[in-house]
Amino acid sequence: MTISVVIVDDQAMVRQGFGALLDAQPDISVVGEAADGALGVREVARLAPDVVLMDVRMPEVNGLEAAATILSSPSPTRPRVLMLTTFDIDDYVYEALRLGASGFMLKDAPAEELVRAVRVVAAGDQLLAPSITRRLIEESTRRRGTVPRRSPRLEQLTAREHEVLGLVAAGLSNAEIAGQLFLAEQTVKTHVSRMLTKLALRDRAQAVVFAYEHGVVVPGQ
Repeated sequence: MTISVVIVDDQAMVRQGFGALLDAQPDISVVGEAADGALGVREVARLAPDVVLMDVRMPEVNGLEAAATILSSPSPTRPRVLMLTTFDIDDYVYEALRLGASGFMLKDAPAEELVRAVRVVAAGDQLLAPSITRRLIEESTRRRGTVPRRSPRLEQLTAREHEVLGLVAAGLSNAEIAGQLFLAEQTVKTHVSRMLTKLALRDRAQAVVFAYEHGVVVPGQ
């Protein structure tokens, strides 16, 4: 099965370079590109790709605004969005994760990492390691002085699901959570899935954001 990709970036050399790299892969096809967020939204609606590579900083309509439009679409074929940035700590990326982006990549990352990222995201997994998400959120929270607000949605969770949410937010993988709670890894996967469903979250990256914003975990602890 071929993974279809749309690249949205205001730099032509970036679009061409990433396009050539991805098109050279036997399982990836770049079906479109756009030089700004507005055109990117239109191309995504027209082409219905599996993955969108979205630059964060663009003139006029930036990547965050474009990602918000794409990720809020009710379409069952809504693509996965992978943000591209030159900074590993970026408030735009934090907001994109809140909206449901599947992660972010540094533009100067090795070529093989970009290819792997597209495959991981297309498979429905979040690319961003929880530990990186945690660092991003802690830095953004520190800058903003955000005060956590407890969500009534947390009341839907069982005690075990609440515990699992905290461990996900702490950056632990399913295997690590299983070891700490003395559970089978498949059982942890079930708890994570149910937790995401009850909280109406798309993936683990959103779960980490939610946990910090609603006081399940506290930055620095």
